Amino acid sequence: MDIYLPIANMSVNALLIVALGGLVGILSGLFGVGGGFLTTPLLIFYGIPPGVAVASATTQITGASVSGVMAHMKRGGVDVRMGLVMIAGGLVGSLAGAGLFRLAQASGQLDTIIGLLYVFLLGSIGFLMLRDAMKALGWWKSAEEESPRRRRHHKWVAALPMRWRFYASGLYISPLAPLALGFIAGILTVLLGIGGGFVLVPAMIYLLGMAPRVVVGTSLIMILAVSAATTMIHALTTRSVDIVLAALLLLGGVVGAQYGARLTTRLKPDLLRFSLAIIILLVAARMALGLTYRPDELFSIEYL
Repeated sequence: MDIYLPIANMSVNALLIVALGGLVGILSGLFGVGGGFLTTPLLIFYGIPPGVAVASATTQITGASVSGVMAHMKRGGVDVRMGLVMIAGGLVGSLAGAGLFRLAQASGQLDTIIGLLYVFLLGSIGFLMLRDAMKALGWWKSAEEESPRRRRHHKWVAALPMRWRFYASGLYISPLAPLALGFIAGILTVLLGIGGGFVLVPAMIYLLGMAPRVVVGTSLIMILAVSAATTMIHALTTRSVDIVLAALLLLGGVVGAQYGARLTTRLKPDLLRFSLAIIILLVAARMALGLTYRPDELFSIEYL
């Protein structure tokens, strides 16, 4: 069943878009990521203009995050205080990101900038996640001797002033660290149409030292607030949100997030991180191919 997208000015298969939203919703509940890192590139591969894909994907991220947060809160997997600090940073970051987005639009290089940022971020973070997951699974042998006892949080975080207690996470750290993480995620949400979860989740584990049981839910509560604000910013400033496309993605995303949250209690966390890293690297490779490869002939004539 084809349906017309007014802002994108094209027709798409509605069932395919709903299925994409469902797949991203499962990833959202499973890994604590908004899913935009997958939604936006796939929409671009399908032919949706990058600006429309970025803006519309944030609406789907909001819906999937609502569903995922509710599921994780039921099992006590959310550090609300940590989430509120990250939200404060994310809202400021989203305003900064909106300014950068409009500058990129004015330069006429928005599509290229989005593609390059995706390749860099997905490639670097995907590799780091893959390496750490393989170490945890015993598949990667490092020449360096690692301390048998892992540090709770990074030395830079430990050096920051004005410490607070985050009881659900079991941490006593400065709020400046999660505030900065939220700011970065806010910028990425506006610029790339991602929830920022694929940056937040590794940072929350390896920089802040948060307890794994609350990382996914806390990430989602921050993504929920920031992606909702980002949707409003895009709707009012860039005017790139295609409501029909967003509704189709949202339909599949809300349902998929519930199934993803249930799977987190049944699957091994290290295998989940390994799987997510592979997905991220595959998307990065496809984005890089799209930026560099061009067919010899853009048009061909076939004689009948």
